[in-house]
Amino acid sequence: MRLEPITWERLAEAVADRTDGAEPADGGPWLKVGVDGAPAARPGDRAELVAEALRARGRAVLTVSTGGFLRPASLRYEYGKRDPDAYADSWFDTGALWREVFRPLEPGGSGRVLPDLWDPVTDRATRSPYRTLPEGGVLILHGPLLLGHWFPFDLCVHIGLSPGALRRRTEEGELWTLPAFARYEDEVAPAERADVVVRADDPNHPAWTGPVT
Repeated sequence: MRLEPITWERLAEAVADRTDGAEPADGGPWLKVGVDGAPAARPGDRAELVAEALRARGRAVLTVSTGGFLRPASLRYEYGKRDPDAYADSWFDTGALWREVFRPLEPGGSGRVLPDLWDPVTDRATRSPYRTLPEGGVLILHGPLLLGHWFPFDLCVHIGLSPGALRRRTEEGELWTLPAFARYEDEVAPAERADVVVRADDPNHPAWTGPVT
């Protein structure tokens, strides 16, 4: 895979340009963008840059983090608090993401999206109000392990780290998740599924696969 140097700002502008000129694959009025990456790759920060670039183009944007759709602790910790397979398979409530985020944005949907569902600190429902994304708006979902769930993204960006960089940049208390990301690479091959691949081993000097076509 050939990679070219780029800045995060230029990357956000390129992704926004491609998104702004795209038509939803399902024929509906909303576009869905994914920004996939381990927490160490800071996908949320990168998603916000894309959102800012789209808003500057006059598009309504709603960013949603998978961190707001964790399952209750009783389910996440069924096999212990540091089980990497559980982290990969059952920490994130993908059913709720389909129900509360994607289905309202299907053709004929209401556009009413729940921005988060569960607070992992209090281990209670957040009770956040629904947000209505107007027609022509863009959803940006960001978080780890996004690909492989058949989420209906019109464009997906994968921010990858080499195993060494991932280990160096992962907080010590989260190192137990590394086997989950190794398994994700082996089983899902996110760099082959994403529309745009970014290598962010050096967070100040990212590189990408080139213009989005």
